[in-house]
Amino acid sequence: MTDNELSAIIDSASMIVDGYAFSQIGEDNIRCVGINKPHHAAIMRQDGEVLETNMDDVELDIVGEYWQRNKKYMEEEQYAEIL
Repeated sequence: MTDNELSAIIDSASMIVDGYAFSQIGEDNIRCVGINKPHHAAIMRQDGEVLETNMDDVELDIVGEYWQRNKKYMEEEQYAEIL
């Protein structure tokens, strides 16, 4: 992934939490990309069900917890900020 591609992901993210960029994909899905390891990514449903990933189980658990604790900020985009 090039720096420009990573910058585009970061710029389009609705929420960034502890080095992970979360973006809305369609109506029901969320994309999560590791900023420090952009080849680590996951696609999940709003309820946290993982559809696709190349993250290991530990990283996926961490990302899932970030999502569950912070998804309310994506529901109201006006509150989305870099944490």
